[in-house]
Amino acid sequence: TSVSGYDMSIKGGAVDVRQTISGIPDQFSLAQNFPNPFNPTTTISFQVTKSEFVSLKIFDVLGREVETLVNSVLNPGTYDVEWDADNASGGVYYYKLSTPSFSEIKKMVLAK
Repeated sequence: TSVSGYDMSIKGGAVDVRQTISGIPDQFSLAQNFPNPFNPTTTISFQVTKSEFVSLKIFDVLGREVETLVNSVLNPGTYDVEWDADNASGGVYYYKLSTPSFSEIKKMVLAK
């Protein structure tokens, strides 16, 4: 785990958060995961414009939280997070990026 948030592992290494592009993005954004559909891993990219608390969570179709991928303060930049859904059931999932100033939800499909 790094204090800056550039490289960290959460939940025993199942999640890897990496800053991919340095510099300050123009706006917050959450990209569509790739690949989609996926089995068992997918990458979620997002941009943070200022240092603030960032939460990235996975939810099932009933709105139950499945996993928290990011739950910390991140510096401005573009980030990639890999989700290993090896232990999850196939189906539709939603991922939500939340900060004090931004929130967005996208849909993804785990094909098993």
